Amino acid sequence: MRILSAASAFPEYHYTQRQLIDAFLQHWGPLVSDVRKLELLHHNVGVDGRYLARPIEQYVNMTFGQANNVWIETAQRLGAEAVSKALALAGIPPDRPGAIIFVSVTGISSPSIDALLVNRLGLSPHIRRTPIFGLGCVAGAAGLARAADYVRAYPDQYVILLSVELCSLTLQRDDVSPANLISTGLFGDGAAAVIVAGRDCPQSGIEIVDTCPTFYPDTEDVMGWAISEKGFRIVLSPSVPEVIAANVGRDLDFLLARNQLTRADIQSWILHTGGPKILRGTQQALGITEVDLAASWACLRRMGNLSSTSVLIVLEETMLNRRPPTGTWSILGAMGPGFCSELLLLKW
Repeated sequence: MRILSAASAFPEYHYTQRQLIDAFLQHWGPLVSDVRKLELLHHNVGVDGRYLARPIEQYVNMTFGQANNVWIETAQRLGAEAVSKALALAGIPPDRPGAIIFVSVTGISSPSIDALLVNRLGLSPHIRRTPIFGLGCVAGAAGLARAADYVRAYPDQYVILLSVELCSLTLQRDDVSPANLISTGLFGDGAAAVIVAGRDCPQSGIEIVDTCPTFYPDTEDVMGWAISEKGFRIVLSPSVPEVIAANVGRDLDFLLARNQLTRADIQSWILHTGGPKILRGTQQALGITEVDLAASWACLRRMGNLSSTSVLIVLEETMLNRRPPTGTWSILGAMGPGFCSELLLLKW
């Protein structure tokens, strides 16, 4: 099981964090008791700028139905761009992959986005489609692990993993809760695609050696969506960093021991850009430093948290600009609603 390529795509609308702060201050100023707190929250998430699916002025009066229609249109466009790039990088024709896994948690479509891309991209009419909704931030890593499961069963085939997250379209304009204020300062929009090959395919790539999904009992209320006629309202407990710090180190050691490895054997880390508190909690849990997570911190600054897309963006960044030496070990991982984690052991 090998990762051949990773490629991203973003909307054309980009705003600096300062521009976004000013827009939110204008909208929420009369609703919050201390506008300085809002500005401080948006500064403290460590983001320099973000991409949005639509120009910022169009969000003011957008209904849930209108936002979801924008999600369907934009997800197809960005998804097609990301998949086309990833296929070209891998040298694979569009009709060759045997399966496509699509992950997202920011919109709803039936037919799902993967189905809408079959004709658009010229994918095989016999392609096996697996759309996944609800895994949230963990879905990029989980989708990659499920792609590895598929090519383990079909070693002569290729899988497309596509993640599209348009977090801006979930904006709740009348919600001034701390969770929503933080999320509006942190989350952005984008897409990423990864091509995974079975062992009988001729291309070389990053080996997926093992995967480790872990569900944490009685943590269902830590993160997720509350869905109503107004759309997706963020559920985000302040305890998320503590849950991560208490569990992920144990999960890592379990995965490594199963492969006769220790933490000292891991030379690079490809982790979800959850936000400063999440990254610091992860560093604490794994006994690593900010330098070890330099790729994650850099992606967070450039584009914010893209939910399931984030870890695939960090993978792309690592493959293009921070590639580890051949033969070394990496951990790719993310956490999300459930609460749960997914860790993958990679060998370059």
